[in-house]
Amino acid sequence: MLKPYNLLENVLIDIERNIRENLNSNILANKYSLSDGHLRRLFKFAFKQNIAGYIRARKLSASLYELFNTDLNIIDIALSYGYSYEQTYIRAFKDEFGSAPGELRKTGQIVKVKPPLYLFDENKLEESVLFGPDIVMVPKFHIAGKSHIIPYDESVTLAPKAAIHFWENDRKHINNVKNPNVYIGLTCNNNYDAMNSEYITSVIVSDLENIPQGYRCFTFDGCLCARFRYIGQHHYYDINSRIASGMYNRIWKYASSKHEKYILMDDKVRFEKIDTDSYDGSYCQMEWFTPVTERNE
Repeated sequence: MLKPYNLLENVLIDIERNIRENLNSNILANKYSLSDGHLRRLFKFAFKQNIAGYIRARKLSASLYELFNTDLNIIDIALSYGYSYEQTYIRAFKDEFGSAPGELRKTGQIVKVKPPLYLFDENKLEESVLFGPDIVMVPKFHIAGKSHIIPYDESVTLAPKAAIHFWENDRKHINNVKNPNVYIGLTCNNNYDAMNSEYITSVIVSDLENIPQGYRCFTFDGCLCARFRYIGQHHYYDINSRIASGMYNRIWKYASSKHEKYILMDDKVRFEKIDTDSYDGSYCQMEWFTPVTERNE
């Protein structure tokens, strides 16, 4: 099985090489021994758009060359890009560009096209891939879980172990869980403790009522956050110190840049989010969030 970076890179290359074929996510998934549903989820997680919509937009964008630079009939252009019927091509074209191909050919109007997606070296980790940051608004939410005081220099080793223990043992005692498949690992840094941080292994709850004794409650106030998206060729339980260090080193590199518009406020609070339901035995997905503030010029 290909590593995540190589898989996604190959999928993008296949789309461009077969832009004139009747290509779809199922064909691509079969080629790489994935389920169609998993490839669609993985593509959307990585690139924040549906693979079917991306393939359609790339086909239509590529077809503009023949439309503007040849005298081919619309039906011939449609057939050359895998459309069996002229009207199907025309409807898709109008949805994408706002005008029918014949109208656009007459007016010569400038249109915005969907450019090809690319992966870059900065996305590539040793055996995984990291995207971001996206700047997103995270709504207010409540968590309940177990609190762990962890030394900073041991967090990449101890936090994953604490997460597994919570997921296998402690979470089943919490009743008002909003999504039982989602894990939240939240880190709070205390100004008065320069050596340790609090790591809360938790789930999102609908409210903070009737939380079992001995469990830690925390409310994350809605705010603007930076979100990084991680894809690894391993199970969630296999997130170890080496994997965590590689991801965090890349995030800290972004955080230390003085050319970015936003400053990461990770010295206060940050959290990782894992939807365990998205794993089907091939690639795991994880999101990492921290509040941000605009950099003063």
